[in-house]
Amino acid sequence: MKKWIDYRSDTVTQPTEAMRAAMAAAEVGDDVYGDDPTVNRLESMAADILGKEAALFVPSGTMGNQIGVMASTNRGGEVVLDAASHIMVNEVAGVAVLSSFQTRSVSFPDGIPDADIIKAAVRGKNIHYPTTQLICMENALSSGRVVPLDAMRSVYSYASSVGIPVHLDGARVFNAAIALGVDVKEITAQCDSVMACLSKGLCAPVGSMLAGDAEFVERARKCRKLLGGGMRQVGILAAAGILSITEMVPLLKNDHDNAKHLAAELTGIPGIFLNDANIDINMVFLRFELPRATMESLKAHLEEGGIRITLPGNVGDPLKNNVHRLRFVLNHDITKDDVDYTVERIRSFLAG
Repeated sequence: MKKWIDYRSDTVTQPTEAMRAAMAAAEVGDDVYGDDPTVNRLESMAADILGKEAALFVPSGTMGNQIGVMASTNRGGEVVLDAASHIMVNEVAGVAVLSSFQTRSVSFPDGIPDADIIKAAVRGKNIHYPTTQLICMENALSSGRVVPLDAMRSVYSYASSVGIPVHLDGARVFNAAIALGVDVKEITAQCDSVMACLSKGLCAPVGSMLAGDAEFVERARKCRKLLGGGMRQVGILAAAGILSITEMVPLLKNDHDNAKHLAAELTGIPGIFLNDANIDINMVFLRFELPRATMESLKAHLEEGGIRITLPGNVGDPLKNNVHRLRFVLNHDITKDDVDYTVERIRSFLAG
């Protein structure tokens, strides 16, 4: 099988050899009955690591977020969240379709949650208004930025004072913890429920964890069943997830370091500029000031050399005046040597 250097996302990571071995040897049972020992072990470990009473293994991050909303709310209410958040933009209007919920989107400076902005968006008591039942945050953000703990604390303190639960889309919460230099529990202490992906930079082939207090997880388990997420001998997948949270988390720092290296090398090439000087995690956003036809040729040139990227237009970014905003996502399967090879191939194409 050809090895690709794949920058499209950290979801493209392959399971490690240790994961494949653990999956093959996994002890399994019927998880819907609660007797898959490997799943039970993963859920217990994840709850402890995330600082919550209980956790639930779910097939995907999107399902985890949608269950997080469903298990926290009643129909006909409203959720306050960032206009650029994954739940708002990339989950197929699931909040409206699955929870019969209205979204009240707000915009934060640089994407960092602001308690005052959220407070202004929370509904007052009025017969005409839906009731604000949930606040959602992300960390890390889809922009690659990490939310400072103080910002999260301010939001959670306000939400707690008015009795509104907070759900955290923590798809890359372990990346955020490494970037902030804190135990992940310090981040998850600022929310009532959290979803954390295992299938991004942590290399598991499938799955995410949804964690909260025991009553929340009991409701979430029923919601998972409603959505068709009740799995059977799923310990085969949970075995990989155990290695994700025990062995792979510290290795995320390599991805962050490679992202910084890629940014430094590519911005030394004329016509390529950093879109955001902050490289917090494993994402690099760059502006290529090149005609569209040249960008298409560059993409083809990279693919010929075994490198995959996604051009703007497929990631929600508009094309304006030949300025193309590209996202490079570093991951476990990309080494520093791969980065150097990528830079040289881009450099030679633009010089030629």
